[in-house]
Amino acid sequence: MPRRFHDAEDLFPPATFVKRALAIIYDGLISIAVLMVATWVYTMIAGSFTGWERYEKMAEANQLSGDPALTFILFLVLYLFFAYFWTRIGQTLGMQVWRIRIENLDGTSVNWTQSLLRYGTAAAVIFIAMLGGYYIGPVTLLMTIPAIIALFLPINGLSLTDRASNSVVVQVPKESRSR
Repeated sequence: MPRRFHDAEDLFPPATFVKRALAIIYDGLISIAVLMVATWVYTMIAGSFTGWERYEKMAEANQLSGDPALTFILFLVLYLFFAYFWTRIGQTLGMQVWRIRIENLDGTSVNWTQSLLRYGTAAAVIFIAMLGGYYIGPVTLLMTIPAIIALFLPINGLSLTDRASNSVVVQVPKESRSR
């Protein structure tokens, strides 16, 4: 059951690009820590199944780089991290600091499907931008920065991720507390 943050009649203003960007930077730093812990857990499990001596030799031979299982697990862990916060309280830790929240237009929390659409859209645009920079060169990577900015830049109050997930990122007033 979705959580109601406020009455449908109460319309909060859309979050500004600057607040979105600052929350993304804050959440990016937290994401690094989450990914480091997930990688450590994966390494402990993989090393114990493979055998530590063999796993160490594989690491020294650079056979572990580009591990598709680790890549998938990190992608999944990051999705679960963001989706948990988005579906429960509408805010990640960075969003709480900058007082912005993801919600539906009627003031309710987004669901797991909307979170997946939001996360998948962002991941796809960032992946395509990075892929272009990797294969074509650093100049192209600089040219993809506007594509990444456009991903989160609200036009008429909605960014690309907002449109994909049929939700909105709003500025939460100081006196408004989640119920």
